Amino acid sequence: MPAYQTVVFDLDGTLLNTLEDLHLSTNAALAAHDMPPHSIDDVRRFVGNGIRLLIHRAVPAGTDAATEEAVYEDFCAHYAAHCEDHTGPYPGIPELLAHLRAAGVRLAVVSNKGDFAVQELIARQFPGAFDAVLGENEAAGIRKKPAPDMVEAALGRMSVTREGMVYVGDSEVDVQTADAVGCSCISCTWGFRGRDELVRAGATTFVDTPDELERVLLASAQ
Repeated sequence: MPAYQTVVFDLDGTLLNTLEDLHLSTNAALAAHDMPPHSIDDVRRFVGNGIRLLIHRAVPAGTDAATEEAVYEDFCAHYAAHCEDHTGPYPGIPELLAHLRAAGVRLAVVSNKGDFAVQELIARQFPGAFDAVLGENEAAGIRKKPAPDMVEAALGRMSVTREGMVYVGDSEVDVQTADAVGCSCISCTWGFRGRDELVRAGATTFVDTPDELERVLLASAQ
C-alpha cells in the first residue's frame, strides 16, 4: 500500500508553471488603466492568495476600490483567453500523477486561483487525473486557503477523511493550509518560492523533483 492513500495538490507552482501567463495578464490589465508594469519576479511574489490579492498587490498604492475592481475584471478577461499560452506541467508531473493513480491513490487539486481557470486548466492539462478539483469559490461559503475549507470540501467530494492524506504545495500558503487541516505537508522547491522562504514559513519536508516526490509518496509500495 502507498505511504499515502490521498494526495491533495496545490496547482500553480506545484503541478503547472503558470507564472508567465499570470505575469502577462497582470501587465495587460495594468496597461489598460495606464498603470506601470511589474517584473515577472514581482508577480511571483504577488501570487498565492488568489487573483484579487494579486491585483491588489499589483496596482499602485492608493488606487481606489472601483478602479482596482476594473483592473481585476480586465485581468480575468485576459487570463481566461490566454491562461494556456505559456503554461504547462513541470517535467515529470504527468508521469507522477499516472503512477499515483495506478497505485490506487486518490488525487485532488485545491487552488486559490479562480475556479473558472482551475477547471479549464485541469481539464486540458490533466484530463481524468483528479477525483476532485476546486478553485476559489468563496461566494459559495468555501473560504480560500490557508483556511482548511477547500481541502475539507475536496475530501468530502471524494468521500474520504484526512487520515492517510498529505498536502503538496510550493508556498507558505500551502504550509499554513496543511497546518489548518491538521495533515502532513510536502513542500516542492521547483515552484514560486525558494527553500529559504519555505523554511521561514515553517516547512519541514522538502522535495526537489517530481521523481523525488513520487518516491516519498509511494515509499511503502516499492
